[in-house]
Amino acid sequence: MVILVFLLLELFSYKVCQAHLEKCRLQGPHSPLHMYHQPGEFLIGGIVSHGGFIASPATFTEEPPPALPEELVVVPKGYQYILALAFAVKEINKDPHILPNITLGFRLYDSYISARSTYLATMLLLSMVEKFVPNYICDVENNLTGVIGGLDSEISFYVATVLDIFKIPQVGHLCTIPLLACIEKEAGSLASVQGVSAVQGEDEIGRRTMWTWIGVIATNNENGERFVQTISPMFTNSGVCFAFIERIPDFSFISEMYGLLEQATNIQDKIFSSKANAVVTSGESYSMATFRWLPYLSKHDDLINNVKSKVWIVTAQVEFASFVFQRNWDSGVFSGAISFEIHFRNPPGFHQYVVHRNPFSTDGDGFIKDFWQQAFGCVFPDITSDKVEGNICTGEEKLENLPGSFFEMSMTGHSYSIHCAVYAMAHALHAMSTSRLRHRGMVYGSIGKKLNTQFWQLHHFLRSISFNNTAGDVVFINQNGEAASSLDIVNWIIFANQSFHRVRVGRIDPQAPPDKKITLDEDAITWHSWFNQIQPLSVCTETCLPGSSKKVKEGQPPCCYDCIPCPEGKIANQDDMNDCYKCPDNDYPSKNRNACLPKDISFLSYEEPLGISLASFSFFLSLITALVLGIFMKHHDTPIVIANNRNLTYTLLISLLLCFLCALLFIGRPEKVTCLLRQPAFGIIFSTAVSCVLAKTFTVVLAFMATKPESRMRKWVGKGLGHSILLSCSIVQAGICTLWLATSPPYPDVDMYSMTEEIILECNEGSVTMFYCVLIYMSCLATVSFAMAFLARKLPDSFNEAKFITFSMLVFCSVWLSFIPSYLSTKGKYMVAVEIFSILASGGGLLGCIFSPKCYIIVMRPELNNREQLIRKKN
Repeated sequence: MVILVFLLLELFSYKVCQAHLEKCRLQGPHSPLHMYHQPGEFLIGGIVSHGGFIASPATFTEEPPPALPEELVVVPKGYQYILALAFAVKEINKDPHILPNITLGFRLYDSYISARSTYLATMLLLSMVEKFVPNYICDVENNLTGVIGGLDSEISFYVATVLDIFKIPQVGHLCTIPLLACIEKEAGSLASVQGVSAVQGEDEIGRRTMWTWIGVIATNNENGERFVQTISPMFTNSGVCFAFIERIPDFSFISEMYGLLEQATNIQDKIFSSKANAVVTSGESYSMATFRWLPYLSKHDDLINNVKSKVWIVTAQVEFASFVFQRNWDSGVFSGAISFEIHFRNPPGFHQYVVHRNPFSTDGDGFIKDFWQQAFGCVFPDITSDKVEGNICTGEEKLENLPGSFFEMSMTGHSYSIHCAVYAMAHALHAMSTSRLRHRGMVYGSIGKKLNTQFWQLHHFLRSISFNNTAGDVVFINQNGEAASSLDIVNWIIFANQSFHRVRVGRIDPQAPPDKKITLDEDAITWHSWFNQIQPLSVCTETCLPGSSKKVKEGQPPCCYDCIPCPEGKIANQDDMNDCYKCPDNDYPSKNRNACLPKDISFLSYEEPLGISLASFSFFLSLITALVLGIFMKHHDTPIVIANNRNLTYTLLISLLLCFLCALLFIGRPEKVTCLLRQPAFGIIFSTAVSCVLAKTFTVVLAFMATKPESRMRKWVGKGLGHSILLSCSIVQAGICTLWLATSPPYPDVDMYSMTEEIILECNEGSVTMFYCVLIYMSCLATVSFAMAFLARKLPDSFNEAKFITFSMLVFCSVWLSFIPSYLSTKGKYMVAVEIFSILASGGGLLGCIFSPKCYIIVMRPELNNREQLIRKKN
């Protein structure tokens, strides 16, 4: 008894089935093209699928139709997939440890990438008779054991729809992004899954290369739609936008292709005129042959003559392949592409197996002559015809001379997965044949009757199977029917002579730790020469440099934006920031608003020129005041000192001395004690000084009025009135300051915001209201004193101290009136400097205007310092 295991592949189309074997008969588009048919207990058969397109559809009838039309569109690269299958079967048959004493065979049918043809081919698998009768099996030697799915996952679904009824397992050798698990929808379909990993790899490439503006090309079918739906949320979450999403029409016949050229032309113009330099491409195994049309289709001559290259990111499903008529087409536009490919290693002996393929020395190969003619553009002589058109195939042609898009001498990810799928089926059959259940339920002699009823159990053995293949790789299929295989990230290099080279630049390993699942050597990537070997950018808008932020254009995707400068007080220290942000309180923005710089600590210090100048001026005025006080004390018995109340004069000079020294409390680092004392001390001392001036003014006025005969003012003249004015006015200011200190006293504070580049150490006034109350009260005293002195300005010169008081109070009031706006308009240490200057200027004005004339008389004109001169009338 012979048990058949069939393989369903999309490989390439041929005109007719040549009778290379005895049982090879034409059955419409589903010719059972035997490559090997060796008797044994297991026979692997299959279905040839073209991977290309036929010129017109063929209808199936009970009687064999005439030969297929001559005009075919063929993808010769599919021949390697057949060799991978045949080589795997050959190696298994030679291995005494797998299915000992059992020989494997196989049969292939063509699906033509058509649902109708695939369903029909699947029914042929199930009937296995000379004449197709669905669901009727009369040949006990041709029982279907299992199916290996096609290159394109959609074909595997079509097959699984039928096989599920009969519980016949299917191993899908390659399922990619659009179909994340071939087993999920159809029972009995086992498949390897690289979809999620590939999407993650594309996302990782996008992040590392900073590509935010990409295009997407997918086939216009259910697989393409699923691919778009899979990548859209992942890319969007990573900040990637789509410049375009185009769907390449899917077609099966030449007649359809010409009608779709107009649509493809519009797609080409959109792709190559777009600013997106990265294009993610998904499709079927043969889709690259379709994509190769793109550079040659355009409504604009400038786009044809000057095609801009793109960085093509190709999914694992797509193989670098060509139709036969594309032999001389330039494929350089795809050089530098990044592709995902199933990780593989060449099995030992495969290269030699391929090298020795020859149409004249290889028996039982029903494909090689058709492949040879298509790949090398030659013909084999027809013994029935005298004329031969075209170059004659000699058999001396070398496979290694074929372009990479036609044939590769080493395995590809697709052919390697076919190789592994055959081994998986063989190991599962081996495990089932040696299981306890099989030995207990049947004997060898009754294998033909019993084994058929047990094939549904192959599902169990296909799940969780693990083995080492001949390449040294561990193949493991988990309970979900998913192969835990890794993906290589491959850089395509296409040379000027159209030779093709793959360079592995990274890897995606789902079994690795999270931080090592995806590795990528960016320096190993060879970019297209269009980009001058520099990693290309793929962005909608050029990078917003530090110091600016992005502003999304209205109605545009978030990747298309304008760059606007950061507002004052904010920075952007990276490229393409969504918004500017404020620096920490201790920092300030740089001039270009691209960095935060540490703020300087600012206060009026004794170590800086301004502080030194004000302190020196304060000491100088204090020294002058002390000198004047000494002069007056030395000449205390002279008339000019005794006049206008000697005690008030001494009090005024002491108050001015303290005022000048009080200014030193405002210089230096603010401390708790200095902050607590300086404003109240300034208010009380200055109020005392102004009170002394007010008392002296009243004394002058009353003294003049008392000189009139019968004046009632005589009783008010004396020391008591001046002392009373001084004491009462000073007590009021002292009370205000006491209330201030009791309720809301000043304290050291830090001002982070008044100055952009500085942190200001200052004394917080505590209560601003109390501070201005002190100033207002002092201003009232000064105003009253100025008014009194102004009224007494016309007294006789020899007795007129009021004139000097008027000038002194005019200076005093002018200084403090200008102090208010100056104080409010300055910040930081300059506010303190303004107040110190006002203290020194106003105090200096009092000292100079009141005491300089007297000091002049005492020191320079002592002869005028007598009673007669003081009481002398003005002439």
